Amino acid sequence: MNRYTISASSEPSDWIPISMAVHEMVGKLPVTARSLEKNGIRIEKGIVVDDDYSGPVLEEVLKTGEIRKITPSTGQYKGIPVIVSPLKDSTGAVFAAIGIVDITGIFDLATLMEHQSTIIKQVCGQDPCPLPTEQISAKR
Repeated sequence: MNRYTISASSEPSDWIPISMAVHEMVGKLPVTARSLEKNGIRIEKGIVVDDDYSGPVLEEVLKTGEIRKITPSTGQYKGIPVIVSPLKDSTGAVFAAIGIVDITGIFDLATLMEHQSTIIKQVCGQDPCPLPTEQISAKR
């Protein structure tokens, strides 16, 4: 039986099994991962497309130890929403980071439209706001 250990000095190949599993679970969205001391991997469309990968958000998360939901302005995923999480040991020390393309960032417009509908319902009592009778008659 194979045993994989993820640590601050994990090699890119150490990331393949867990990153590929995450990649499959999230519908083949791109996944990136790296350890604190070494670059990692980038997986897209079911394959490792880069085995010496690091990105600006992975690096930021390694430094801050905080999860980031952001649209990067540089790097491979420039302009694409991502979410990156730190991996911490039992003392709270960050030893790695893993990230995915954040499809929830795509749904911001849908959320806005949902809120718009709710606001219209609150203001008008129904959705959509009906035109006053005079405006309906004038359109005929």
